[in-house]
Amino acid sequence: MMRRRIKQGIALVIVILLSLWVSSRWHTWFVEEDEEAYVPSLSPAHVLLTFGDAHPLSRNVSWQADTVVRPSWLDLVCLADSDTVRVEAQGEVFRSRGGQAAYYVARLRSLQTATAYAYRAVTDGKASPWYQFRTQPAQSDAVSFLYVGDVQDSIGGEANRFLREALSRHPESEFLVCGGDLSDGPRQSCWEEAFRDIDSVAQAMPLMVVAGNHDYRKGVIQYLERRFPLTFSYFLDSKIADNQVFTLYYGPVQFFLLDSNRELPYLLTQRDWLKAQLEQSRARWKIVVLHHPLFSIRSKSRNLIQRWVFNGLLEEYGVDLVLQAHEHAYARMRARNNGQPTTPVYTISHCSPKCYDVYPNERYDKFGVGGRYYQTVHISGDTLTMKAYEVYHHTLYDSLQIIKSNVSSPRL
Repeated sequence: MMRRRIKQGIALVIVILLSLWVSSRWHTWFVEEDEEAYVPSLSPAHVLLTFGDAHPLSRNVSWQADTVVRPSWLDLVCLADSDTVRVEAQGEVFRSRGGQAAYYVARLRSLQTATAYAYRAVTDGKASPWYQFRTQPAQSDAVSFLYVGDVQDSIGGEANRFLREALSRHPESEFLVCGGDLSDGPRQSCWEEAFRDIDSVAQAMPLMVVAGNHDYRKGVIQYLERRFPLTFSYFLDSKIADNQVFTLYYGPVQFFLLDSNRELPYLLTQRDWLKAQLEQSRARWKIVVLHHPLFSIRSKSRNLIQRWVFNGLLEEYGVDLVLQAHEHAYARMRARNNGQPTTPVYTISHCSPKCYDVYPNERYDKFGVGGRYYQTVHISGDTLTMKAYEVYHHTLYDSLQIIKSNVSSPRL
């Protein structure tokens, strides 16, 4: 009898502690902030240049305008010969809690290498400003890009200045990659701030973003609003069974974008997709981008499902670099093979005003806490060079090279 009462008492204490813990996290997990009422601009706004499909010369341009679908197109000018074409855009209305807006996407599939283009979005006769971009050289074995983790800028934040300064210091960057949580939440005000953050940046070079937890609507069952793929429109054609996945070949590298926010059945579907993509990949370099770190620096028990689902594939198929975010700090680790460092290299980064406490995982080689960071990745021939910079003074914080020669294992 006494033993039973002790067991019941322990069970009661556990239930009380779990209840207190869930209660303390209830608002964070399940309560969505109200979205203020809004009316979209009648002229094209939120203009965004992204990649379009797996081909490196594909581009999409998306934008938002008006509350109903109007005749819309993209004026595209080849600056070399002033040849102008009109690319029809497809429109769709999305209604949120605060209002509704029409979203458009124009798909560019006939671009030439090493060519400069100008473009503007047009809806119902109203046009955006002109923007310019340039495509990559033909047959290049080199690529350079900029990576940021969570941005999540507060209203009136500084991320736009940081990004423009970073690109002015690293003009060789050809596109921008974000590890999720570009915006602070699925609300129009947060989307407006996100587009202020990338203004003049993501209209001149393609932006690739994975879904982060702040992109999801909160609730007992969390879900991603339709306006996320309507904005990052490459997901409209690439998603698998409602999973936001995407792959891109660019020079010597293939990118694989995953959505680590999903429940286990969806993650397993993504695993099947990733395995098929890796099996058929002939790229010399392979880079995976996902939001949740497979090896957390906040707790050893975090993200175990994501690690169990994906990490074996990354090691088996020779993924070189894993770009992650979510934990609002910087960290870098190398995989180990019989005690020797090898690939994949895992990195966590963020460029947000919010910083989290971390509990250093002994597997990681480098940490950065309390700062904001961005990374440059440059691939040329048999060498990948990754450098991390703090954003305020753009000082070098960390660097690493992966060198592939004729030996069986890369040198780090």
